[in-house]
Amino acid sequence: MQCDLSLYLVTDAILCADAGLEATVEAAVKGGVTVVQLRDKHASDAAMVAQAKRLKALLEGTSVPLIINDRLAVAIASGADGLHVGQSDTAVQEAREVLGPHAILGLSINTVAQLRNAPIALLDYVGLGPIFATASKQDHAQPIGFDGLAELVRACPLPNVAIGGLKAQHAAQVRAAGANGLAVISAICGQPDPYQAALAFRAP
Repeated sequence: MQCDLSLYLVTDAILCADAGLEATVEAAVKGGVTVVQLRDKHASDAAMVAQAKRLKALLEGTSVPLIINDRLAVAIASGADGLHVGQSDTAVQEAREVLGPHAILGLSINTVAQLRNAPIALLDYVGLGPIFATASKQDHAQPIGFDGLAELVRACPLPNVAIGGLKAQHAAQVRAAGANGLAVISAICGQPDPYQAALAFRAP
């Protein structure tokens, strides 16, 4: 399944606590977010399923898909549009087998070796990074910078999205490196105005 990766929002429940996660997502989508990934390393599966169902209802009528981070059971139970996994998360093969051919399936990639070893035929896109070190993910891999991003993009046969410490001012450099879009967390989540924060990425 194809999706527009140009502005990919990864949610953070703590950063969104004041405004509310749903209100943040709704405003961000109005501002131009094209994909929403529900990520919560601390919530129970049941709480995450309930949250995913609320987001799915909120996104109904838009072309914005809802992707679940890591938790295959949550993706299935919530009727989400897909799943994103890391190198140490649910195996891509298992996820594709369970979710079927039409679900969106993404994988985090940090090196050319990981890219070469990835089951490309089973994936719809890859996340490339982190570009910079980021406080949103404490256990992230070595940052690759824009040169590393360009190297991965050149080797990548799939649609791809750059992630890791990116802000609106980096959009042009990400595009110059050849990536299809940017994935962001703190640049939208927890900002005073998520609509304007998202809009800033869409500016030429």
